[in-house]
Amino acid sequence: MAAIFTPKVVTANALLEGDVVYLTDADTWSRDLEQAEVLTDEADAQIRLIEASARVDEVVGVYLAEVTPGSTGPEPAHFREAFRATGPSNYSHGKQSEAL
Repeated sequence: MAAIFTPKVVTANALLEGDVVYLTDADTWSRDLEQAEVLTDEADAQIRLIEASARVDEVVGVYLAEVTPGSTGPEPAHFREAFRATGPSNYSHGKQSEAL
């Protein structure tokens, strides 16, 4: 029996900055997971993944990440994605530097 498809987003790392980015429904990259396009159909997700993977001048390491619905948009379903969404683990730079 085939596994049930769970909601996903297309994610990657920005080629020049290395930041985690998410593909939006406007076909742009956002550093904010809440702006990511949530894909609920497996065929659509595969098409978006293929299209995003071809954008080698913009991103590297493109893949589908599982998400769950949240009050303000998609939220990471796994620890790895939650860790990536918060930025570097070194507080002196990146997304977490604003928390200081």
